[in-house]
Amino acid sequence: MRCSRRRNEVEDVVNDIVDAGPYASGLGKQAANFTQLTPLSFIQRTASVYPEYTSVIHGSRRYSWLETYTRCRQLGSALQKRGVGAGDTVAALLSNIPAMYEAHFGVSMAGAVLNTINTRLDADTIAFILNHGEARVLLTDKEFHHTVRQALAQCKNKPVVIDVDDDVDGEFIGELEYETFLREGDPDFSWKPPKDEWQAISLNYTSGTTGDPKGVVYHHRGAYLNAFSNIVCWNMSHHPTYLWTLPMFHCNGWCFPWTLAAVAGTSVCLRRVSGANIYQAIAQFGVTHFCGAPIVLGMVINATEQEREKFEHAINVMTAAAPPPASVLAAMEQKGFKVTHVYGLTETYGPAVICAWKDEWDTLPDDERTRQKSRQGTPYHVLDGLDVIDPETMRPVPRDGQTLGEVMFRGNIVMKGYLKNSATTEQALADGWFHSGDLGVMHPDNYIQLKDRSKDIIISGGENISSIEIEDVLYKFPGIEVAAVVARPDDDWGETPCAFVTLKSGAQATAEEIIAFCRDNMAHFKCPKTVVFGELPRTSTGKIQKFKLRETAKRMGSLASNL
Repeated sequence: MRCSRRRNEVEDVVNDIVDAGPYASGLGKQAANFTQLTPLSFIQRTASVYPEYTSVIHGSRRYSWLETYTRCRQLGSALQKRGVGAGDTVAALLSNIPAMYEAHFGVSMAGAVLNTINTRLDADTIAFILNHGEARVLLTDKEFHHTVRQALAQCKNKPVVIDVDDDVDGEFIGELEYETFLREGDPDFSWKPPKDEWQAISLNYTSGTTGDPKGVVYHHRGAYLNAFSNIVCWNMSHHPTYLWTLPMFHCNGWCFPWTLAAVAGTSVCLRRVSGANIYQAIAQFGVTHFCGAPIVLGMVINATEQEREKFEHAINVMTAAAPPPASVLAAMEQKGFKVTHVYGLTETYGPAVICAWKDEWDTLPDDERTRQKSRQGTPYHVLDGLDVIDPETMRPVPRDGQTLGEVMFRGNIVMKGYLKNSATTEQALADGWFHSGDLGVMHPDNYIQLKDRSKDIIISGGENISSIEIEDVLYKFPGIEVAAVVARPDDDWGETPCAFVTLKSGAQATAEEIIAFCRDNMAHFKCPKTVVFGELPRTSTGKIQKFKLRETAKRMGSLASNL
């Protein structure tokens, strides 16, 4: 009852936003003073102002902004000639290649919705996405032909399949090749902006670790605003050289395809992400910016001497996903990379929170400086509301850096909702806030800090223990490369921390040594009671799949109970 009442109150506020008095008449919206916000306007402007500047580099291929804009218009035109229009879905299962970049504009120019699909998903999940999103067209990289063919066999209404040939091994399984398809389109195609900026621009499916993935819907207004916010928050100047280590299928590349069009930047495509390839691109193309999960930072830190290349210019790195350990941030700084820490979810267009840096922190000792940087921070400029709230009372928690609550968001860069899932949408957006499911604290200086996902908090003997806090200590152990902590069932304590670690190449350590190290660096009750060595399961974007680790820890706990 409370949720519906609150929803009605929010609707009333929106409906009551009208001018009063002398401002009420004769001052309405018209063509001369109002247009719908859309990131498509960015590429139109840049192609006009900087037509000869380099837009995309991929191997030996180079495109100018005028060429990329023309190719996007051809894509939009070709789609429309095939009957694709408003409300239709165009799926793209592509690596970080020029066609994927072009899809972020060309699909919308046709009035359709872009659904970028994780290239590492299994056939069953891809089939679910194609069916649920009702894809009319599928742009697919021929490298993935085997999985895609299996997925298409499960489609209720098979989409038109367009193969993209990127000089890799694979088979053509579609109706025609991408370049041939583009030639069907008009290079002077007169696309139209959306009639309403609330119109959907993209569809992104969540990972679906606990069931079928949910389709998160973005609108033109949110994409426009977050693309701009990336520029302001990261202090990006015009003409950056951006390396695509972050998959463009992940939250539309955190809106950076549209950001780069706004600042006339250069996209350097990277089909295979590795430490050696990152350093090579830096040396060859003068990369100034790249984004990625902590696993990408690990590739940079752990690159061999033979893989590393010298560089003299500043390189800005934006990282998100799990809070990066202080030791990782410090190591990146030492190697000449300036790291900006952001936080967000698929439901918030990617990053929506940034650890806004203060000049006075530059003089802090290393440990304190990295501690400040590891906090998630403050809202993006275009995010209206960010708070840590008690989900039971819906009141903000004290700003004491100690009291746990749920991180909640509100504003223009919160999703429209979940496709064909009104019940879950209503639950996620209840009480006028998006409920993230992440637990955190609010510090006195109004910076938030994540403590865990609600399902990842370890409750041992009635005490709440943050897995993130334990992981931060583990990363300080010299021989550990990757660490993750989950709860293991315990007959006496209910749960105890269980650490899963991967050691660096050539390093040796015992569970006893690691546990002793933790006991020397944190409260004893928080220390892991179990250490498991080996490779950790990950998603395609580098996130550690803790649900799999929890399953392993649960089996271990059950086995101990039966002994």
